[in-house]
Amino acid sequence: MENKWEYDYNSLYREQPPKQQAQTGGGGHSDPNQPPVWEMPFAPQKPKKHWVRKAVAGVAALAVVVGVGAGSGYMGYQLAARNSGNGNGTVLYQSVERTPTSTGTTEGMSISDVVNQVADSVVEITTEQVVRNNYFAQQIESGAGSGVIISEDGYIITNNHVIEGASNITVTLHDKTQYTATLVGTDVATDIAVLKIDATGLSAAVMGDSSTLAVGETAIAIGNPLGSLGGTVTNGIISALDRDITVEGQTMRLLQTNAAISPGNSGGGLFNGNGELIGIVNAKSGESNSEGLGFAIPINTAKQVAEDLINSGYVTGRPALGVTVVNVTDAQTAYYYGVSSLGVYIAEVNEGSGAEKAGLQAGDRIVIIDGKEVSQNSDVSGALTDKKVGDVVNLQIARDGQILSIDVELGEQSQQAQQYNNGQLQEDSSTQQNPLG
Repeated sequence: MENKWEYDYNSLYREQPPKQQAQTGGGGHSDPNQPPVWEMPFAPQKPKKHWVRKAVAGVAALAVVVGVGAGSGYMGYQLAARNSGNGNGTVLYQSVERTPTSTGTTEGMSISDVVNQVADSVVEITTEQVVRNNYFAQQIESGAGSGVIISEDGYIITNNHVIEGASNITVTLHDKTQYTATLVGTDVATDIAVLKIDATGLSAAVMGDSSTLAVGETAIAIGNPLGSLGGTVTNGIISALDRDITVEGQTMRLLQTNAAISPGNSGGGLFNGNGELIGIVNAKSGESNSEGLGFAIPINTAKQVAEDLINSGYVTGRPALGVTVVNVTDAQTAYYYGVSSLGVYIAEVNEGSGAEKAGLQAGDRIVIIDGKEVSQNSDVSGALTDKKVGDVVNLQIARDGQILSIDVELGEQSQQAQQYNNGQLQEDSSTQQNPLG
């Protein structure tokens, strides 16, 4: 059995050749003045028969969206909105009232007090996945990460990259009790996944508010580093509040901490000095010349994603431009698609979308969005990061040797599109339709 300890971020800033499918992380970043970029795996795409269709073959094409999203899970599991006591199916999170100290701050617990309070809410996650080796023989690949219990009846939040592709997921509680977990939903865009175990009376984490954090506040990370050291505690501070990190075309706005983070910590909790969950750990830098560079998904983002996955099966209110794009990065790829310039091209315009109504066409090259230059897929999603459904964005596009200015009203991404982006739907080869909308 080959081990794959969750997701390897050791080459966060290093150049690596492209892969068909990443089993452990990698990525390239050679310009110190640009934000770090690393790889996240994407589902393989099927080839198309002509330029518009084949634009998603060989080079990853994706629906241009922003915000958060997810599908309804794998293994045929469908979750109905559950009655949690308030009639709308929303998970009831643990909460407490804090009494300010004489100094006016509520951050007065010792680290050991915090750990005693929250340790039972952090779990170990191990996975098994069937893969083919270089000789095309099947073998079992194992992985490990962390997770945080968010409800007393067994909902657990973790990272998408921890469980991606897994055929078997095991959750180990702090007391070493083990459960087989079902995947409720997952979101590539924010690297969030929700699991469910058949248990009650669990110790759920107390939710904090990441919007009230300040640089310098206490940060305590608890997780399963190296896949074998469950319950490990490291501490530090919040180093930054809104680092934009681009991961294989997905731009994430993350908290930065100097608490020690190691492979296996992914999906674990980042807590404040009151024992409140403020983030879900998802990345670290393994650059030999760097220390104390860990990242976490703000809990306000993670909580909203989790709620939508549980209650709706996908994330509602995610803006969508209404097109599928392909990134042409070299002369060979440009020749393959029959274009003369490098850049981001529209491969397909979704029927009924704001893009179609505005007159965008397959083959258009996106040059600028709202004054921001576009040279790769991540620039498109990055330009839409703070947008909402109904907002209007201005695109400068190149078509037939001319630059055109087109205003597009953003729509809402469908559940089907989110499932496709998460690799949960495959193209229908009989109709050659790309299921994005």
